[in-house]
Amino acid sequence: MKKVLLGVAIVAIYCLAASVSRAQDSANGEKIFKAKCAGCHGADAAGKPAMKSPSIKGKSADEITKALSTSPKHASVKSLPAQDVKDLAAYLATLK
Repeated sequence: MKKVLLGVAIVAIYCLAASVSRAQDSANGEKIFKAKCAGCHGADAAGKPAMKSPSIKGKSADEITKALSTSPKHASVKSLPAQDVKDLAAYLATLK
């Protein structure tokens, strides 16, 4: 019984650590978004039709990486490190 409780406690600790890590990723992603993306895609990432900027809410890291690498409009952010792209995706996933 003690081993089972210990196992459950260990799993709970890992889950808590993972959620804290995701929160940090999302917080960094929000900073990146506000500094690099909000100007064109709007404060809520819903896009700006007048600028022909699409909504980027909920985009995955792969989708962001592809957009950054293929669009000439994103020249200033093409060199974002992979971790920053993941953090940005974590933040965009929180937007509804």
